Amino acid sequence: MVKQQEFNSIEEDLKISCYPFGAGNNTEGIAVLLQIADYRILLDCGLKNISVLQEKQIDAFHWVFCSHAHQDHASGLLSLHQAYPDLPIYAGEVTTKLLPLNWLNEDDQDNLYFTKVLPWRSPIHLASDLTVELYPAGHLPGAASFLFKYYCQEKIYQVFYTGDFCLSNLQLVEGLSLDSLRGLSPDVLIIEGSYGTARHPHRRQQEKHLMDKIKSALANQVSVFLPVPMFGLGQELLKLLRSHHEFTGKDIDIWVDGNLPVACDLYLDLINYFPDNVQNFAKHQPLFWDEKIKPRMHRVNDNFDRHQLTTYPSIVLTDQLNHLEEYCLENKHKWLILIPEQSKMKQSQEFQQFTKDYQTEQIIIEDYLLAEHSDGRNTTQLIHNLRPQHIVFIHGLPNYLADLTSLEELQNRYQLHSPSQGVKVDLPVSTPFIQPKVAPKNNYEGELNETGAYITISLPDQINRDSRWQNFADTGLIEARWQGDELVLRGLSQRELLQQNSSLRRQLNTESCGNCRHYEDQICQNKYSPLQNYHVPIDGYCPLFEDWL
Repeated sequence: MVKQQEFNSIEEDLKISCYPFGAGNNTEGIAVLLQIADYRILLDCGLKNISVLQEKQIDAFHWVFCSHAHQDHASGLLSLHQAYPDLPIYAGEVTTKLLPLNWLNEDDQDNLYFTKVLPWRSPIHLASDLTVELYPAGHLPGAASFLFKYYCQEKIYQVFYTGDFCLSNLQLVEGLSLDSLRGLSPDVLIIEGSYGTARHPHRRQQEKHLMDKIKSALANQVSVFLPVPMFGLGQELLKLLRSHHEFTGKDIDIWVDGNLPVACDLYLDLINYFPDNVQNFAKHQPLFWDEKIKPRMHRVNDNFDRHQLTTYPSIVLTDQLNHLEEYCLENKHKWLILIPEQSKMKQSQEFQQFTKDYQTEQIIIEDYLLAEHSDGRNTTQLIHNLRPQHIVFIHGLPNYLADLTSLEELQNRYQLHSPSQGVKVDLPVSTPFIQPKVAPKNNYEGELNETGAYITISLPDQINRDSRWQNFADTGLIEARWQGDELVLRGLSQRELLQQNSSLRRQLNTESCGNCRHYEDQICQNKYSPLQNYHVPIDGYCPLFEDWL
């Protein structure tokens, strides 16, 4: 039993703290206790087992807020409501309608609408001195970010919780608007860091690359299998396949299986909540089910013999991994199985067993990127527009979050935190908090010369007058990489050259695990290697190394 003062001690004028019951670092979902003064607020509840909440005196909590309907943020809400029916649970209107998809096996479907609906962009008084306001977050239809304002004497303290967010416009939801948040200056920002500091191509480029991959497979008589979550990415892909110019009017069948059709039907009921371009599209042709306009889209039910549905190259989407064998193993033609990057499906025992037993020349497994979260560039862009005092990073692999907290551009301006599950973080707020001024950018013009086998880049001498030049030119060696259409140069330090697993060592040791075709997600996938299914370093080596060529 946790004593009350653990969440309720007062430091000077105000105490703000975070306690992650689930920080989303690995397989656990998101559930973060936010305390503002005497108020205890639970942000999301993606815990499959709420016993850890009950041990922490959950009856002392005041409110629960659900950012969106994905399982890792919402799976524990039903158990929470059943155990504590008087505990207020708040969400946006679309999230309220999508939440029951998490509990399709429940007998009493009518009692699954237990959340209280909050409107967009309208401050709601939770108490006389505390308000909450919802902002559309992108990522998923209905996904919300929350702004809490606490009024204490003459000062207003602000906490902003992003939930899962995306600045880019997706197929079925518009991205989080920076204009509505610019200069907000919250005291605390609780933000997801799913992709760490990774930089992604533009969303439309990601879509084009995926559509080209699917088109190429079908042209080569290879069917495409897309395992997806029940709602979110699956509907994004279906809308994309229906509207992309590479597939419009093409003689292709798209089969939708598992519980995915149930979610699609619910999306059709929510069409009025979608962006205008989606509503206009739906006025001219069905968003999902259509067996006349090409490409045709069909729902699959249990009366179908699945392996006979795809006698010629087709596309299959399902949320059920057990359909892999039914579709892929009883057909004579080849299959391309496309898995989203960072998907937890790859870690599931069912999928690993399938790939171990059945990955042959007939079955090809590849990854693709269709990001539903913001990359590192957009994450830092949001932070710099908000300009908070404290930043609490959650929801991401620990090394990804460590990359974010290691960014010099963040360390110099903000107080950074990345708590693990069960670790409380106190967030003392100074009065006033003075934001350091952002130094102006200096751009240098240079020349580029191609001299035989080498390329020489000449820069003006004033660049070395900057104090950072000594670190950049420490060893006289640089690393160059493409970042979109830009070429980025970075100096290599002596420390990096001495590290055993540095990128330079990997380049010199070409027969390393990091360059092996069987190396995936830091795990060896070679069934003939003694390292199979083990985590291996990128500069590791075994005699069964195979190049990508």
